[in-house]
Amino acid sequence: MQRFWGLIAFALIFLASCKEEKDPQQSDEQQIEAIEEKAPEVAYGFELDDFEVIRDTVRSGDSFGGLMLAQNIDYNKVEVLSKKFRDTFDIRRIRVGRPYMILKSRDSVSRPEVFVYENDLINYTVVDFRDSVNAFKGRKPIKYVEREASGVIPQGGSLSDVVVKEGIDYLMVNELSEVYAWTIDFFKLDAGDKFKIIYDELYINDSVDAGAGHIKAAYFEHRGQPIYAFAYESDSLKNVVDYYDEEANNLRRTFLRAPLKFGRLSSRYNLRRRIKYYGYRVRPHRGTDYAAPIGTPILATADGVVTESTRKGGNGKYVKIRHNSTYSTQYLHMKAQKVKRGEFVKQGDVIGWIGMTGNTGGPHVCYRFWKNGRQVDPLREDLPAAEPLAEALRPKFYEYINPIKYQLDCIPYNEPAKEQLLTSNP
Repeated sequence: MQRFWGLIAFALIFLASCKEEKDPQQSDEQQIEAIEEKAPEVAYGFELDDFEVIRDTVRSGDSFGGLMLAQNIDYNKVEVLSKKFRDTFDIRRIRVGRPYMILKSRDSVSRPEVFVYENDLINYTVVDFRDSVNAFKGRKPIKYVEREASGVIPQGGSLSDVVVKEGIDYLMVNELSEVYAWTIDFFKLDAGDKFKIIYDELYINDSVDAGAGHIKAAYFEHRGQPIYAFAYESDSLKNVVDYYDEEANNLRRTFLRAPLKFGRLSSRYNLRRRIKYYGYRVRPHRGTDYAAPIGTPILATADGVVTESTRKGGNGKYVKIRHNSTYSTQYLHMKAQKVKRGEFVKQGDVIGWIGMTGNTGGPHVCYRFWKNGRQVDPLREDLPAAEPLAEALRPKFYEYINPIKYQLDCIPYNEPAKEQLLTSNP
């Protein structure tokens, strides 16, 4: 019996010693858990745990003032914001469907302190109502992933068709048209024209696709003529980036080839054209017509000063721009003008929108071009080019583009069937 109780005592002592050995380990785990607290959620530079968070989107009929008054924000603060920070955040321009967030104080008052408006997937604006009103812009951290893509224009196809078929970000249609706006007529691409591009795709938090960035380098073969394009910063102080070919020539011209980004060349300059509107009688057509839906933006084809912005007879609403002592341009049949007489406009600025004012059988812009006071066909003019890259910058430029050119040359094409490559304009 004595032996039995001795065994029991030994077992109890053994268990106690095991417990003592485990206790420190359990204590350490508890300490680690206490140390490794959940990381606070941070967004737009704020720790969200410090606030009561309201997330929503701008709805039809919403106004910034109305949203703020519904949250009991002092109207005087809204007025200060609208006057003092208009260049940072124009409260009249919040768009339906854009997300926003309101951060309220975590107390019994629950006072709105911060308003965050998402301008797009990447850029946002913060309005801080704490103390004095303040507003500033921000940008989410972005990860850049380099992509390569290529395509061949099939018979009867378009650049847009190829981009969709190849699964390329659709923004590349616009990017390519801007890179080659001065050298390629995108209204008249041929079957067999081909392109290669190197560009960045943007990601937020490593996973959210934020679309494509600008083209870093491109190759476009139009009617058998190859044209390289390399983005290069020619002026680091002014952050001036232009596109140059492999010989350091600037692809930009003093004039865009067309006053629209997208549309259709519907009628060329023709001094013996028969016009349906006038009963098919021969009437000189001294303009170049580009058809597009009503409301399509019309662009200034070069820098200049607006000399006329009015409405007159068959021209309808129009804008005329004097670019220098040699060249002037005119844009007819607008739905409305965006610029006034005396304004300076830059190449690519929106100056109005496609309409049907004046004598016209459909929505289009009649683009007229003067050289030395005489109307000419802009598509037949050898328009002056921008300055090439300075000689002093060329050695570094060539060193920079050599590996990129090799990379472009190595990108393969997904060739369509041969019967699709019969040119539409032999």
